[in-house]
This record gives sequence, structure tokens and C-alpha cells, in this order.
Amino acid sequence: MALKKTLTIAGTDCSGGAGYAADLKAFEQHGTYGYCALTSIVSMDPETWSHRVSQVPLEVVKQQIETALSLNPDAIKTGMLPSEEIISVAKDAFLNSSAKFFVVDPVMVCKGDDEVLNPGLVVAMQKHLIPNATIVTPNLFEAGQLAEVKTPATLDEIKETAKIIHNKGAKYVVVKGGTGIVGDKAIDVFYDGETFTLLSADKIDASYNHGAGCTFAASVTADLANGKTPLEAVRDAKAFVTSAIKHGWKMNEHVGVVTHGAYNTVEEIKVETETL
Repeated sequence: MALKKTLTIAGTDCSGGAGYAADLKAFEQHGTYGYCALTSIVSMDPETWSHRVSQVPLEVVKQQIETALSLNPDAIKTGMLPSEEIISVAKDAFLNSSAKFFVVDPVMVCKGDDEVLNPGLVVAMQKHLIPNATIVTPNLFEAGQLAEVKTPATLDEIKETAKIIHNKGAKYVVVKGGTGIVGDKAIDVFYDGETFTLLSADKIDASYNHGAGCTFAASVTADLANGKTPLEAVRDAKAFVTSAIKHGWKMNEHVGVVTHGAYNTVEEIKVETETL
């Protein structure tokens, strides 16, 4: 039986931990055929691990997408989109494709940095990506930016932020609270326009989480392509990435990365769900 095809429109990470490398690893672990259109090349200073982002020329991005769409993807995911023009191109890619699902991971900063790559990106995401998204998967900071509110810090604030993003056009929203909310559980909130669902797992005392956000969104993408419902896809993605973080490892003195195959080969993590 032919595999479902999952396309990521994203940047590189030359360390292999995040970006398209993480996406392709997650796609394979979920039994889909993953491929990519590269939007940016990210390298790191070996001494400080500060990020250096080089944009792929717009025409080259368009050429890659032309090839990618000819292969008829079943689902498309976005990652780092470094310009407003490339964000628009990514939107057009989905609308002109055979894909049934469009997962938007609204990457705004490189992990370890604290400044938005380009303030205009948020406006472009609101205009082009969110209204067409099957699911948008922001972390707390990204959710606040998309909703134009302060970064949510409580469950009630997460719910309100998810509602605002949904009202901007996304069919489903999952706000990744992770360890950023007080308590012994790492929580995410899924919203379908009517019902909030709380997803929780035990917090992990580990810092090896490089690539977790990309991996989560890629897992959702693959699960949707394979026929799972949006809530099932999000629940399973949380379990997958929680195991990946728990069994992550230290790459060097600057970064620790997730282990993409951990859920399938080491430990299946249980995720609890609760309707709010």
C-alpha cells in the first residue's frame, strides 16, 4: 500500500535537531513519506550557538514548491517562513495543492533567541496562514503574538487566546502550554470552536527539547494524513513528543535534542484528556 505523502515547507537546521530534519524524522516514524521545500538555511556559531538565518531566494522556493505539488501531497506543514512573500507563497501552495490538511507551526524565533525574526511575519501569518489552517500549533509566546495579547500564563488566558486565534479563521487551535504553566503537569489546550480539551502529561525534568515544536506539528500532520481526527492527532502528537523529550540527549554544551524514535522504540507515554 502506498504511503501518505507529507510535505513540509520549512527551514533547515544544520544540527539536525529542528526544522525540516525534525519534520522528516517525525514523518517517517508515523509511516508517511515526507519531503520538503526549503525556505531558509540556519547555522549556529559553534562558540555561542547564536543563530544565523539565510533566506532561500524566493524564486528558488517557488521552484521547489512547483516540484513538491506535482507529487500530490496529502498534507502540508509549514515551519520557518522567513519573509512575508514566502508566507504568501506557502498559503498559495496549499490552496493550489491536492492536500486536505494544512498544519501551521507559526515559527517566530529560533530556540534560544527572544526576538521575532521579523515583526511583519506575524501580520502575514494572520492574513495568509491562519484563515487557511486546519490546525495551528503555537506555543505560549506565539499564541500571544497571533492573538495580539500578552503571552498567556494561566489556563483561562490560554483558552481566551485559543478562541481569538480560532476567530481569525483557523479550524482548530492547539496552544502548547508545556511546562510554562504552574503545576506538575505539562498541558496543552485544544479548541475546535465549541469545546476546549485539556491534554496533560507529567512534566519532565529535562532540558533536551530542541526540535520539540517542529516534531509536534509534524506528528499532527502525519496523523491527519493517516486518517486520525484533529483531536486524536494532537493527543497522539503530544504523547509522541513527550517521549521524545523524556529520552532526549545532550548534543553539546549548548543544546540537547529530542529522540524522534523514542515513542515507537523505548516508551509509549500516556496523555490524559479532559473536556473543560
